[in-house]
Amino acid sequence: MTRIAASMLAADFLNLGKDVEFVNRHADIFHLDIMDGVFVPNISYGFPVVEAVASAAAKPLDVHLMIVEPEKYVERFIRSGADMLSFHLNAAGDPAALAGLIRSKGVKAGIAINPDIPVEKLFPYLGVCDFVLVMSVFAGFGGQKFIEETYSRIGKVKSEILRTGAECLVEVDGGVSGKNAAALKSAGADILVAGSAVFGVRDPAEAVRSMRI
Repeated sequence: MTRIAASMLAADFLNLGKDVEFVNRHADIFHLDIMDGVFVPNISYGFPVVEAVASAAAKPLDVHLMIVEPEKYVERFIRSGADMLSFHLNAAGDPAALAGLIRSKGVKAGIAINPDIPVEKLFPYLGVCDFVLVMSVFAGFGGQKFIEETYSRIGKVKSEILRTGAECLVEVDGGVSGKNAAALKSAGADILVAGSAVFGVRDPAEAVRSMRI
């Protein structure tokens, strides 16, 4: 069954505890986007928010680093409570070494790419990470439409994982909802990240159920 990662960037920060408890009850993973205003044009939140969520979380924390020089911060985010930690392929000096460092700390390592990065660039790293994050919008930009080419990009990655026997999951983030969840799963996605499609609707629990294909 597809796992649902609720993106906390869309949560109600005046009532964060309530939304953390919602994820504990209804979703599978907490997804936390870390933006530095350099790698992406926006700034989100940092260690205190990750630590606060971790203190009440009963589900794994998936921390997505949209930052330059991620190698400087991975250990601190691990100490803050990350169970899964991804960084962008083109932000790391040595992606394989960084993934190895993350895994050596007992945390699942992920490598992310934006829509303008050919998915083939992930292929050399499928055997050294636990998941790849295929962005279906550009990281750090709000209000974007889901990029339809994402389906074929996920399919290419999944085919290579199956061909090589790599133990690597495929996560997708950006414009995910109940309307495209089934197609994303059919393409090869294992983890769906959803923010406004969960927290921005009248019945969030039903929204999660609609994506859990």
